Amino acid sequence: LAMATSPSPKKVLLPIVAGTEPIEASIPIDILRRAGANVTVASAGDALLVEIMYGVKILADELLVDCAAASYDLIVLPGGVPGAANLGGRATLEGIVRKHVEKGGLFAAICAAPPLALASWGLLDGHKATGHPWFVEKFPPKVTAVDANVVVDGNAVTGTGPATSMEFAMALVEQLYGKEKVEQIAKPMLVRYEGGYSMKELNSVEWHCSGTPKVLLPVANGIEEMEAIILVDALRRANADVVVASAEDGVVVTARYGTRIVADVMLDEAADRAPFDLIIVPASMPGAKTLGGCEQLVALLKKQAEANRPYGAIGAATAHVLEPHGLLKGKKATTCASMAGLLADGGECENRVVVDGNVITSRSPGTAMEYAAAVVEKMMGRDEARRLAEGLLFLS
Repeated sequence: LAMATSPSPKKVLLPIVAGTEPIEASIPIDILRRAGANVTVASAGDALLVEIMYGVKILADELLVDCAAASYDLIVLPGGVPGAANLGGRATLEGIVRKHVEKGGLFAAICAAPPLALASWGLLDGHKATGHPWFVEKFPPKVTAVDANVVVDGNAVTGTGPATSMEFAMALVEQLYGKEKVEQIAKPMLVRYEGGYSMKELNSVEWHCSGTPKVLLPVANGIEEMEAIILVDALRRANADVVVASAEDGVVVTARYGTRIVADVMLDEAADRAPFDLIIVPASMPGAKTLGGCEQLVALLKKQAEANRPYGAIGAATAHVLEPHGLLKGKKATTCASMAGLLADGGECENRVVVDGNVITSRSPGTAMEYAAAVVEKMMGRDEARRLAEGLLFLS
């Protein structure tokens, strides 16, 4: 009898370049890999290390020029300024995408990339499409602009911007794998598509920081890339001074779904820059366990708590970093449902974001953008949080 062979994984190409929007790249990479796709993150420049928007540094899997001969089930173009225009100006990329589209392949773009890349190459002619509100007027007359978060028309999928990246990524999963796969992924992540955020606040105190807020974001292998990148992107948009510090042996950290993030500094170097106005620990296993076992980070967090300075965590990090070291004593917190039993009182797990005095926690990758907006509101005020939400297209 012939052995039943499992179908080979769907192949996806996602090019990045200087000026690519970090959230619009990291969410589709993460979600498509969760679905089982083999995603190649390709640098459209001449080096694997790419500094995208907001100082986020990513080590690509391959150079785009080395991907020209391969065939893909899907090609996804993230947006960003000037990232979308930079992709649009890459003849190699245009050739790869054009050949793919001519063969009837599924293709997608978000934010400024539908008008500045796909439409500029004539590949959206006769299609309905959407894009970032600031760029939709750049669609040529042969493209029908639609006011929607995500538009699927034939083999073309387009989206509007950072806050709709999750909905965009799930639409791509649905095209490749069907609706059931979307539900499997979205449910545990607590995904929701409505904009806006709310937080449950207990024992309200004012968070003080003089001048530009200094934020420490420690990272380790196996952290959740989406959470870390959403936080860095959002906080730097709000002009916080965010230090991404590696708790590993080098600055390159491989996140849970394979994204290689290059930290700004090593954690011991970051410790020399203390005190911080805020320390936030991103999650996922095994990264949360590594960070929970990092003596230097725990010492920084304990000093932060003693000085009544704000700190927080998301998902598994609440249970594996804050709780075991007594950093939630007398505090209410939230975490992912599977970790709730590790919190002393079961936590406040019905709430997506919880602030108790100087401690701010959240549940999962699906709540990371709400968490970032809540952090900005506490540190910089409601007006700044609203400006951030507008920039991300994250208003309800």
